[in-house]
Amino acid sequence: MTQVSVPNQKRLVLLAGRSYPELAEEVADSLGVPLSPTLAYDFANGEIFVRFQESVRGTDAFVLQSHTTPINKWIMEQLIMIDALKRASAKRITVIVPFYGYARQDKKHRGREPISARLIADLFKTAGADRLMTVDLHTSQIQGFFDGPVDHLFAMPLLAKHVASRVPRQDITVVSPDAGRVRVAERWTDILGAPLAIIHKRRDPDVPNQVKVFEVVGDVRDRVCVLVDDMIDTGGTIVKAAETLFENGAKDVIVAATHGILSDPARERLQESRISEVIVTNTLPIPAEHQFEKLTVLSIAPIIAKAITEVFTDGSVTSMFEDDEVGAESSSH
Repeated sequence: MTQVSVPNQKRLVLLAGRSYPELAEEVADSLGVPLSPTLAYDFANGEIFVRFQESVRGTDAFVLQSHTTPINKWIMEQLIMIDALKRASAKRITVIVPFYGYARQDKKHRGREPISARLIADLFKTAGADRLMTVDLHTSQIQGFFDGPVDHLFAMPLLAKHVASRVPRQDITVVSPDAGRVRVAERWTDILGAPLAIIHKRRDPDVPNQVKVFEVVGDVRDRVCVLVDDMIDTGGTIVKAAETLFENGAKDVIVAATHGILSDPARERLQESRISEVIVTNTLPIPAEHQFEKLTVLSIAPIIAKAITEVFTDGSVTSMFEDDEVGAESSSH
C-alpha cells in the first residue's frame, strides 16, 4: 500500500469583504501575505454571492470586514463569507471587525428594545466563526456576548503616542466626555501621566427631557484638554463638551477617538469649532467629502496585522500592549 505523506503545517489565509479594500490591503502588506482572491457580487435583487477562488481547506482563515455604510449589507456579506469558509473546511475562522456594528445597542434602556450587539455576536457564531477580533468596543461587556475567544484590541497607545508627540505631557489634562467613558480616560492618564477631568451632563430643569447643562469636574484652566472617546458620529456631543472646556478656561482642546463615523453634519461642526485637532484611526473609511483640515487619521493596520500573527502562532495578543502600560483584553492568551 502506498503511504501518502501530508505535511502538518498551518497555513494562514487573509480574506476581506468589499466594504473597505484599502484597509484590507494595508493589513495584508503589514502581514506580508497576499489577500486571498475572492469573487463577490450583488444579484439584481440585492442578494450577495461570494466564492473563494482558491482552496481554504485546513487553513487558519481570517476574514476582515469593517461595518461601514451601508452597514447591514456588509455585515451580511461577512456572514456569508464565514458560512462559505465553514463549508469549504477551513480549520479555524477568525472574524475581524475593526468597527463592530450595532455596538451601541448593548443593553436594554427601556422595555421592548433589542440587544442588537448580542444578536450580531450570535449571528457570527451561528455562521461558523470560532474567534472574534475587534478594536475598542463601545463597552467591554460585548466580549461576553460571543461564545468563543475574543481579542479586544486598543488604539489608545497609537493615539496617545501621537498626542504626546504634539503637546508637552505636563500641559495635558485628559477629559472624559461623560461618566461612561471614565475608565477609558483613566487608561489615557496612565499612559500620558496626566490629570483627569470629567464632563458631567445633567438635565436643564427648565427644559424637560433634554440634557442641556454641561459641568466640568476637575481643573482645566490653562490646560491642553484631550477629549477621548471611542467614536465620533455626528460630533454634536464632542463639540458641546469642547465649548464647555473653553468656557472653563481651557487653553486648547484636542479630540482623540478610535472610530471616525463622521455622519453629517460632523465635518462642518468639527471644522467650525474651536477644537484644534481631531485624531481618529482608519477602522472605518472616511470618504473625501467627510474629511476636513483639522482631521488626522492614523493607521490601525499594523496593530491588526500583529494581532493576526500572534493568534496564528499561538502567541499572546495581550503582550502587544504591555510596554504601553495598557493591555489588550483577551479571553485567551
